[in-house]
Amino acid sequence: LLQLVESGGGSVQSGGSLRLSCAASGTTTYSSYYMGWFRQVPGKEREGVAHIDSDGSTTYVDSVKGRFTISRDNLKNTLYLQMNNLKPEDTAMYYCVADWPPYGGTWSRKEEYNAWGQGTQVTVSS
Repeated sequence: LLQLVESGGGSVQSGGSLRLSCAASGTTTYSSYYMGWFRQVPGKEREGVAHIDSDGSTTYVDSVKGRFTISRDNLKNTLYLQMNNLKPEDTAMYYCVADWPPYGGTWSRKEEYNAWGQGTQVTVSS
């Protein structure tokens, strides 16, 4: 059974940086998974932040383009999200997600994903 465990969240001031990690266990086929990051603010829907295919192709929500970078290390079964120039509106719980075949068509739909981590909190103060 696939397990995803996030780490790296915390509190930073506006303009600061954080690097989130997501360690995957319980699988031998991690490299074939599509992976991503979602975030959620209380009272709002979960929002797709970034996505990376098995071949390394990446996609981002417009609000983080140029500031966030998603990457993966298939040897370590680990997903990353480098977040630079953080803004107060980036404050949220961040979740790691995984998708395996058959793949759906829309990376930003939370229903596309088969597994979720427990989340890590990111708080950005102005």
